[in-house]
Amino acid sequence: MVRIDVEFTGTGGTALRGWLYRPDGPDRRDAPAVVMAHGFSATKAMALERYAEIICAGGIAVLLYDHRNFGTSDGEPRQLVDPWRQARDYIVALDWLASQPGVDPGRLGIWGSSFSGGHVLVVGAVDRRVRAVVANVPFVGVAPIDDIDRFERMESLLSADPEGVLADTTGAPSGPFAVVNEPGVEWPVILPQPEAADWFLDVGRRDGSGWHNRVWMASVPSEPLDPALAVPRLHSPVLMVVASHDDVAATAKALVAFDHLPGPKELLTIDGHHFTPYDGEALDRAAVAAQDFFTTHLSSPT
Repeated sequence: MVRIDVEFTGTGGTALRGWLYRPDGPDRRDAPAVVMAHGFSATKAMALERYAEIICAGGIAVLLYDHRNFGTSDGEPRQLVDPWRQARDYIVALDWLASQPGVDPGRLGIWGSSFSGGHVLVVGAVDRRVRAVVANVPFVGVAPIDDIDRFERMESLLSADPEGVLADTTGAPSGPFAVVNEPGVEWPVILPQPEAADWFLDVGRRDGSGWHNRVWMASVPSEPLDPALAVPRLHSPVLMVVASHDDVAATAKALVAFDHLPGPKELLTIDGHHFTPYDGEALDRAAVAAQDFFTTHLSSPT
């Protein structure tokens, strides 16, 4: 495979940066393709390279990028978590990826983890181009809600907002917050679980990660970006990877959401906590499952 640095324009003109992985070889032709991004405050260099490499090894092009305001991507204020624009950027990333030489625009998938695992459930329900969704230890909302009126309001905010001026998201952000507990840091903590601190303060502090233990939260519309609204409306195939003892994106809630998925679906259970699939054998197992799933469901033209 080959990997190149790329930049594309996200919602509202923000420059988003990442890596494009391309299958390489003498029989290369238009390939299926997948958009990937990380979860809450994490950057593309924090364990996702291995995921992208394994998926690409299956003959699938992969766009792996940093969310706006984080890592190598532009966006102000820095460290601002804006779920609406993050989800909207997935749609823009699909636009960009579909236009690239060597990519089959009729065979597109999306992959998201943790907080972004919820984003891909929403985008998969909204964007009909998406033919396969992998939700890795996903945040699934409170409980599946089959409320077509609320879903359509959420859908209209995402799909009918080309300039990125999302309703009611212009208020002052709240914060700062610490992502995890850390000695000497006195801000309120978003993820108080010990395993969260162990992972972020290790992987996030490695050279090149670009991670900071500080976030602000964007104001939200009256209709939240809620994966629970999307779960009953997903008709593209979904692979859900669930950790057996997940206290960050609760295991029980993820399993309830999986039961409510109406379309073709697969479940992979990883023994461990929320961060177990970001390292070692568990990572490889989840990544190979994603590769197999995308290969199966993106193999044939539309």
